[in-house]
Amino acid sequence: MSLEVRLRHRLGDFALEADFSVPRGGVTALFGNSGSGKSTTLKAIAGLIRPDEATIRLGGTGIEGVPPHRRRIGLMFQDSRLFPHLSVRQNLVYGAKRAAEGVDGGLLDHIVGMLGIGSLLDRRPRGLSGGEAQRVALGRTLMTKPRALLLDEPMASLDQPRKEEILPYLQRLPEEADIPILYVSHVLDEVSRLADRMVVLDRGKVAAEGDIVDVLSRLDLFPLTGRFEAGALIDGAIQVHDPTTALSAVAFDGGMIWVPALDAPEGSPVRLRIRARDVLLATRTPDALQADLSANSLLSGTVTGMRADEKGPFLEVQVTCGGTKILSRITRRSAQRLGLAEGSPVTAVVKTATVDRRLASVR
Repeated sequence: MSLEVRLRHRLGDFALEADFSVPRGGVTALFGNSGSGKSTTLKAIAGLIRPDEATIRLGGTGIEGVPPHRRRIGLMFQDSRLFPHLSVRQNLVYGAKRAAEGVDGGLLDHIVGMLGIGSLLDRRPRGLSGGEAQRVALGRTLMTKPRALLLDEPMASLDQPRKEEILPYLQRLPEEADIPILYVSHVLDEVSRLADRMVVLDRGKVAAEGDIVDVLSRLDLFPLTGRFEAGALIDGAIQVHDPTTALSAVAFDGGMIWVPALDAPEGSPVRLRIRARDVLLATRTPDALQADLSANSLLSGTVTGMRADEKGPFLEVQVTCGGTKILSRITRRSAQRLGLAEGSPVTAVVKTATVDRRLASVR
């Protein structure tokens, strides 16, 4: 069962023309700058606004003419919107009452256990932290037994510790819910850790759609994804832990990267986000460099793309290592000095100290 979306809508000078799909299984990120049309798209899918033209199919059935309460689409907002006069348990039961089948005690127990909110059931929302409130809001949404789930920047109002609190639960959603999940955000850190696919909106139009690893490695999308935080995703597995140095080695199709020790067994699949600004390039081979550098991760590759910043001194270089694309931001002067061009053999150098464990997610 997939969610297929085709929308046409005009609001003043803004025109939305979105055409994309959200498959069952995994998370699809709807990404874009403020004003790109993300919230309008979500509201149209949920039935909260009536677009000028719409074809919205869920599991092959058109729902564009169905009232919002009958679409069976769960929608979670930036703020929890819990009822302050009800306990956590009562808020969850309220969600269940919106489902056609009514309250399912087994489902309630499962969701409470999955979200770790058993100790909160008798508390009121005012006594919850931001992360706890969002977990309860997610539970209430799941209690409606939705056929698709829309998450509208659910961590936007949380500080970093509260984000780290709720992230593991969001990461478990695909295997627990097994429905199309559309996650709206403008924060690359979040979508890199949660999403499998990515739809990039730019001024109301779809600029890119596909596997998130492929989308984030594209040089032409830097103006949309943001140059400073731009980087590549690397999917690999933990090859070995070295307790003497407190490091873990992640092997991938292209080499091996040493990172601060990860809390997962050897062999566990893991995704790393390596920022372009943290990758150096050299024209000597890894063997020739190893003895003279403090960096542990030296990756042999070939330049497969270059894109200059027309208004500044920098350019982005796409380096293909094995079957993986890595991005590096260097100055134009450095590229000229090294004589870089498409097809040039290079070594990508990644300092372990630049790999943030918060950007590593065990899959």
